[in-house]
Amino acid sequence: MAGRSYVGRFAPSPTGPLHAGSLVAALASWLDARAHHGRWLLRIEDVDTPRTVAGTDQTIVQQLGACGLHPDAPPVWQSQRGALYQAALQQLIAQGLAYACTCSRKDIEIALAGLGQTRARHAELVYPGSCRNGPLRPQAPAHAWRLRTDVLLAPDGQSPRATARITWHDRRLGPQAQDVAQAVGDFVLQRADGCWTYQLAVVVDDAAQGISHVVRGQDLADNTARQIWLQRCLGLPTPQYLHTPLVLGADGAKLSKQNGALPLDLSKPLQALNTAAAVLGWPAQTGSVPEALAAWTAMAAGAGSPVAR
Repeated sequence: MAGRSYVGRFAPSPTGPLHAGSLVAALASWLDARAHHGRWLLRIEDVDTPRTVAGTDQTIVQQLGACGLHPDAPPVWQSQRGALYQAALQQLIAQGLAYACTCSRKDIEIALAGLGQTRARHAELVYPGSCRNGPLRPQAPAHAWRLRTDVLLAPDGQSPRATARITWHDRRLGPQAQDVAQAVGDFVLQRADGCWTYQLAVVVDDAAQGISHVVRGQDLADNTARQIWLQRCLGLPTPQYLHTPLVLGADGAKLSKQNGALPLDLSKPLQALNTAAAVLGWPAQTGSVPEALAAWTAMAAGAGSPVAR
């Protein structure tokens, strides 16, 4: 990232209001940007339209504002950026790196069983490349588009090479590595229902917005290798990554809307911020919200990270 100004972002999905877990990621990304004298952007990730809840985007903006977390530019909505995603997909298709796929989840499970492979509970359903080299089936249903993980264009733009093992350094978790082909397989860029996937949209938007540093929850760490692979396929820069600690629910799983996470109490923003700061390792503050944010920013600047070491 030498020579690039710091630009960070917070990118919530409007499937419900922010809760205690999402505020941790929002606060961490904001603190990191402020500690590095950088810019902090807000992106509403609403490409998964069936899961989007109307009006939640504005609720999120209001919640962040009540907590003193104001972006340095107007928010952007992914649902308005489809032309960028389409251009990226067309580039990959033209390069022979993306292909149409008509496989259902059941088709994939049957194909994996035929290869003698079983999927562990909660593990990734690794795509075996069934449609990679074949034409669409006659009278096939609507198809998805997948990215190849078995080849990548060489620097000359012509010769394919296999290089699916991705290594990177997470600013909190340390050295990371994943073989995308073995762990995930060819992954979806656009679903059969026409929705753009998180992987494509986040990579395109991070590059378009000049994001230099990504600070987000640890539950998204497993996506990083796929995103770096896609960045390389598109010839885009790779940001620095930091994945924050998770807030767990009563069942021991990541706190989420699916397991009953309550919306933030906007009547007590400092209390909500103190709870989030505790997860990041910072002491509780008294006084006003701006005073608390200023204190944590100074601590983060001294530590070089929004997470206490």
